[in-house]
Amino acid sequence: MKHLAYAVAAGFLGFAPITAQAQDAAAGERVFLQCRACHQVGETAKNGVGPQLNGLFDGRKAGTAAAYTYSAAYKSLDKTWDETNFTTYIKDPRGVTPGTKMVFPGLKDETQITNLIAYLKQFGADGKKT
Repeated sequence: MKHLAYAVAAGFLGFAPITAQAQDAAAGERVFLQCRACHQVGETAKNGVGPQLNGLFDGRKAGTAAAYTYSAAYKSLDKTWDETNFTTYIKDPRGVTPGTKMVFPGLKDETQITNLIAYLKQFGADGKKT
């Protein structure tokens, strides 16, 4: 009977979603080096070629970074950033938001995306690490 319980448990594990991954903020900081040419985070972050990314996952609506001039495509979005839509977006920014000014071709590696999210989630709207 004990073996049956183990077999049933193992069977259920086989159906568990594989989307849950450990997030590594330190690895995400290295991924962010690709973003840093256009975006900043932290207490001294400013808008550059792209908007600063502080507080991105704190209920921030797309196209709302103060004093940043967004494309018409971005101004028309009705999106609040979360891990799911950021993951979709960062894989293919121009495909997801045609007309965006963002020229980055996208991240395809799920681990890099997960780690980048972990890194960005550290920064509150004020740029302080939480």
